[in-house]
Amino acid sequence: MTENRKTPKLRFKGFTDAWEQRKLGDVVEICSGRDYKHLSEGKIPVYGTGGYMLSVSEALSYDKDAIGIGRKGTIDNPYILKAPFWTVDTLFFAIPLENKDLNFIFDLFQNVDWKKKDESTGVPSLTRTVINDIDFLEPRYKEQQVIGEFFSRFDNLITLHQHKLDRLKNIKKSMLDKMFPKDGEVVPEIRFKGFTDAWEQRKLWELALFNPKDELPKIFEYVDLESVVGTEMLSHRTETKSSAPSRAQRVARIGDLFYQTVRPYQKNNYLFEKPYKNYVFSNGYAQMRPFVDGYFMLCLVQSERFIKIVLDNCTGTSYPAINSNNLEEIEVYAPLNKKEGNKIGTMFRSIDNLITLHQRKLDKLKNIKKSMLDNMFV
Repeated sequence: MTENRKTPKLRFKGFTDAWEQRKLGDVVEICSGRDYKHLSEGKIPVYGTGGYMLSVSEALSYDKDAIGIGRKGTIDNPYILKAPFWTVDTLFFAIPLENKDLNFIFDLFQNVDWKKKDESTGVPSLTRTVINDIDFLEPRYKEQQVIGEFFSRFDNLITLHQHKLDRLKNIKKSMLDKMFPKDGEVVPEIRFKGFTDAWEQRKLWELALFNPKDELPKIFEYVDLESVVGTEMLSHRTETKSSAPSRAQRVARIGDLFYQTVRPYQKNNYLFEKPYKNYVFSNGYAQMRPFVDGYFMLCLVQSERFIKIVLDNCTGTSYPAINSNNLEEIEVYAPLNKKEGNKIGTMFRSIDNLITLHQRKLDKLKNIKKSMLDNMFV
């Protein structure tokens, strides 16, 4: 908060009054959640720090909406609670006092860096005293209502895009299940027109060359196990051959597929399609140079059936892992006609492109909202 500034950088037309100094305890009543296990099943939703849990027969608040904020655990994810509701003992609920706008105060809660308010040495925690003592500047009630309504509509837009993204991801998951043979089957449930032959059982090494050897470049971009999330590379760092980590061994070529061999259930696998020869991956990935369509291969290793087989061949419990020798011996089903694999790969590439497009739109909206919160609050 800027010491001398009493108004935000951006304001709606018609509002000119200075905002007034307040503490959160002046505008909300912080209430504690309670155990619900003594209650019967019912229609009143119970909420925890992660959201909705179940429904019971009684409410802690029957007619007053509130803002949920974690007391312990997840303390930086406030959300609106519509009455009636019950909250567990790890979730405070903040009820706005008279002439205090719920949506405005929710926006205010979203603009607080709650992790900096954590005074615990273990599990992140907040206290009622800490929350009540937070300083902020407050506009008059009418301006609160206008700001609250604006961000409420913005949140609805974000929710709409999130639902579209979730639907696309569910469609992809369903299609992965249906376009690859299930256990005991030799043909998928759904196929492109013109393909009728049974799929053939192959070992993975028959579909790709594993861990091809290549000379490390003198300077390269290193991709470690934290760099890939899902099927996207989010980061890499520049290394030199003389000082690089010993795990920097897999020299990437266009079309190579990198399979995370540690905790494979995370599905952090990457199809390298960059036209560069200076990327090197950690040997925590198995490197495959496919003989079939690369995107078909990516979909194959992302399928639930394949993940289950891999996990059955892993060692370790906390960090299950499979070595490349065992991975390449895994048996899978693949179409005899490469054109079928190509069509499957092309279809899933299109779905993934749509998912990426919607994810970027969603990220852009969230960034716009963050910027607006920064500029419309003092």
